[in-house]
Amino acid sequence: MDSSAVFASLQPNTFLRPSRSSSSSSLLPPSSIFSSHRPLLYPLQSLKLQKQFLAPASFNVNPVPSPFKTDAILSDTYSTETPELADIDWDNLGFAFLPTDYMYIMKCPRGGSFSEGELQRFGNIEMSPSAGILNYGQGLFEGLKAYKKEDGCILLFRPEENAMRMSFGAERMCMPSPTVEQFVEAVKKTVLANKCWVPPPGKGSLYIRPLLMGSGAVLGLAPAPEYTFLIYVSPVGNYFKEGIAPIKLIVEHELHRATPGGTGGVKTIGNYAAVLKAQSAAKAKGYSDVLYLDCVHNKYLEEVSSCNIFIVKDKVISTPAIKGTILPGITRKSIIDVARSQGFQVEERLVTVDELLDADEVFCTGTAVVISPVGSITYMGRRVSYVEDGFGTVAQQLYSVLTRLQMGLIEDKMNWTVELS
Repeated sequence: MDSSAVFASLQPNTFLRPSRSSSSSSLLPPSSIFSSHRPLLYPLQSLKLQKQFLAPASFNVNPVPSPFKTDAILSDTYSTETPELADIDWDNLGFAFLPTDYMYIMKCPRGGSFSEGELQRFGNIEMSPSAGILNYGQGLFEGLKAYKKEDGCILLFRPEENAMRMSFGAERMCMPSPTVEQFVEAVKKTVLANKCWVPPPGKGSLYIRPLLMGSGAVLGLAPAPEYTFLIYVSPVGNYFKEGIAPIKLIVEHELHRATPGGTGGVKTIGNYAAVLKAQSAAKAKGYSDVLYLDCVHNKYLEEVSSCNIFIVKDKVISTPAIKGTILPGITRKSIIDVARSQGFQVEERLVTVDELLDADEVFCTGTAVVISPVGSITYMGRRVSYVEDGFGTVAQQLYSVLTRLQMGLIEDKMNWTVELS
């Protein structure tokens, strides 16, 4: 898929409603906030406000009007000419949200299937105060990345895995989900529409955030009557402020992230709000993040707030088995396959906190962090150190192989990357 096809698919009747409380500057093209000297990608005249919700003709609308609506439309005069690269400081990207130019939205009534979605100008959204996601937390999200190669092509990393994980989570949360094909196609269109925001090679990546939410209004506890699938993107650098320097973790022994039979194994939004208390307390004490234990025995490792955990002992790599309370990370899965292809023995099993403290190396994996070396673990007042600077030997080897594959620097023998021109 090329970018000209993506822009040709932009619908003139595209809906976007800024927040009523937002200032008039929210109507500016997002990229204009970074440089007053940069020409506007899309002229202000192209945004025309209207007062009522209009449904796309292809969407099978419920009898009740959608509470999730947007009210600004793109006129036929929008520009499909985008600069090669957005005008921001690419050398100092952190992991913080930067608004880009387009988002993708697709809708589905309960009991139905997702209709064809469309690209819309990025902006705030409006939904009913009674929306299922706001009242009962009926929502999921995903995270994946796009990388730019030296030749200018863009690579996605295993997007079909994210699509399948969302589908699995949607079933647990009583939600319909896009097909794998719809998900991947939507990701491609969104990335290409925002291609000037993909960092130059070696400067970072474009973080892609698909959301699936119960957007329909519901008062009693029940599945929402309508669902919205939305994708937005943001250029990012390193997740932890330490970059690739070792992070400091503390083991949480009172609060727990998940319980057997719960939703710890799916990427539902509530899993992440639940870790904020312990994470905030840990960061206030100078730690990078929190490692959680199982809630039954309180001695087996589960995961860090948003990462999977690995330990290395005598060149054997071990990671907690996926058993319903741990998210099946796509980077986790990829690292296991890469490690085995490199000749390492990898065990997926119960891993005790005592084994953690006796390990030779410890590292975390996740879409945001890729691989992050752990410099120290603190448990019940005892601090154990592993590496002081950079990666351990095993983590370095795995990081090098995986990141070079993701960036298109080595042959993709795994057939994991999807190239966009």
